[in-house]
Amino acid sequence: MIELGKYAVTVWMAYGVSAILLVGLIWHTVAANARARRELKKQEDHG
Repeated sequence: MIELGKYAVTVWMAYGVSAILLVGLIWHTVAANARARRELKKQEDHG
């Protein structure tokens, strides 16, 4: 494993925040896609 010295906590926190932000962005994108598909299906069904 890489020796990070006195910056280990800072680096791991940065990795954690980055991972959380990436998961949130992916979740938001998937949710927006599902919402758009529902709206499109609703409009297609109504003519």
